Amino acid sequence: MTKILIVYDDKTNLKILDAILNETGYTILSVNNFNLFIETIKNEMPDIIILNKSILDINTIKFFNEINSIKNINKIPFIFVCEVADYKTITAGYDLGAVDYITKPFIAKEIKTKLAMHLKINELQNELKKLNNIMEHKVEEQFKQISDTQMETIFSLAKLAQSRDDDTGKHLERVQKYCYVLAKALSENSLYSNQIDENFIKNILNASPLHDIGKVGISDLILLKPGRLTHDEFEIMKTHTVIGYETLQEVDEKFGNNEFIAMGKVIARSHHERWDGAGYPDHLKGENIPLPARIMAIADVYDALSTKRIYKEALPLNVCVEVIKENRGTQFDPIIVDKFLEISYQFAEIHEQLKD
Repeated sequence: MTKILIVYDDKTNLKILDAILNETGYTILSVNNFNLFIETIKNEMPDIIILNKSILDINTIKFFNEINSIKNINKIPFIFVCEVADYKTITAGYDLGAVDYITKPFIAKEIKTKLAMHLKINELQNELKKLNNIMEHKVEEQFKQISDTQMETIFSLAKLAQSRDDDTGKHLERVQKYCYVLAKALSENSLYSNQIDENFIKNILNASPLHDIGKVGISDLILLKPGRLTHDEFEIMKTHTVIGYETLQEVDEKFGNNEFIAMGKVIARSHHERWDGAGYPDHLKGENIPLPARIMAIADVYDALSTKRIYKEALPLNVCVEVIKENRGTQFDPIIVDKFLEISYQFAEIHEQLKD
């Protein structure tokens, strides 16, 4: 039921307005002082308010705003009563946020018409707000669907690139999980907490499958060679980092502003860099190696050690952990290794869940 609140400090005028509006079928709430006004608006939340100019001041408006904020609703429209309908009075009322005014002596038709008009406007505004919320929700759903589809497509491309390699099975899925749990654990470390937030964790989860996408540019004669690579062959193999980076760079330049593609670029290029500077392709050292690549380095090596490949048998998981520990401060970021050692049981669980 539509509620109309009348606020008038003169009881006679209050009764006149009450009598006029009782004929409309609306629920009429009448108060004659500011304290009752406060109590009524808190408890009843009217749809529109009529109040006389003498009670309308900056404190009233401040109170309106506080109530609207607390209740999380549209602003309650109000109409003020002019004792004298002069320019100064009307302008002052509008400046305080009134939607309209009525004059004395009261004209029942004028009051009813203005009320009906502003109630209809308020109703339409509320309906529009609801419609906007529905549309925003639908847009979010559609965006999520598009985003999910894009992620599935990119993962499929990364999987296709991987399929040219030896039978690495669920390598990409495992590496995703390893990067996720390691980044999440590192976010609790004060040294990295300012770099690793929820967005970083989400992006490394999505970007990690792109680490070896550059292998699409490596010959099968090298990629599928069962034995040890020669020096020249290994030099060619190392170029997969640059090929992957340049491939993703083209994607980034074409579509732009994609955080996980940007992260994918640095992971693809730098996940074979070493903490001591002896890695490739850029011989980066220490913290000059991008953080996502330093995380990826441990995830990738752990998976390579713990799974069977065409050229090697799988190592026991405890041995894999020891190898990474032994390379703390040489191949790997020592702080990340320390965090890895704390959560290595999670790596073991992921390895078991995603066995080839």
